Amino acid sequence: MNKNIAIDGPAGAGKSTIAKRVAKEKQLIYVDTGAMYRAMGIYFSRLGIDPSDAAAIAENVGGADISIDYEDGAQQVILNGENVTGLLRTEEAGNMASKVSSHGPVREKMVELQQKLGREKAVVMDGRDIGTVVLPDALLKIYLTASVEVRAGRRYKELVEKGEACDLEEIKKDIAARDHADMTREISPLRQAEDAVLVDSSDMNIEEVVETIIGLYEEAQL
Repeated sequence: MNKNIAIDGPAGAGKSTIAKRVAKEKQLIYVDTGAMYRAMGIYFSRLGIDPSDAAAIAENVGGADISIDYEDGAQQVILNGENVTGLLRTEEAGNMASKVSSHGPVREKMVELQQKLGREKAVVMDGRDIGTVVLPDALLKIYLTASVEVRAGRRYKELVEKGEACDLEEIKKDIAARDHADMTREISPLRQAEDAVLVDSSDMNIEEVVETIIGLYEEAQL
């Protein structure tokens, strides 16, 4: 039986934090799509392919097999049979992932790999197009959002706590600009799936959001 949860929403809505908590509570597999893209970055780096070479990217993307496993409760990312978890947070992996993810064939391959995970395991997956493209048949779809002001405030607080200098108004502008870019991009734009439940966390804390989604999930299984 399909037990998957798809969580979409704009930047700063807390999707990953919520998705991880829900997965842990319901003993599901949290799929970190960002980590999968970083693994793809490692794959192309090892092949020595220029990330601007669209033809080479398209020709070689089919050779990447990326999956998510858990070991002692910790996520492990497997690239062609090799555990590359310890290599994911390098600057090289991040930069390469950012560059190759703009290629249509890479996005198509990632959707294929993510759908495979959704067929093989009960997962919680978050992103921009999970409910609309990746897991259109998910048991529960959530569109998690919050006002620009609230999302900017959360980001501001996070940066201040890290001791980083920042400007609240600039953060608001950045978030609004990213919302526009995500919602108007040509490939898989951010939008609420027709059958997704809207959860606005502007006036909710993390525990309240998690409880809300778990309640909706349990109802969906009845």
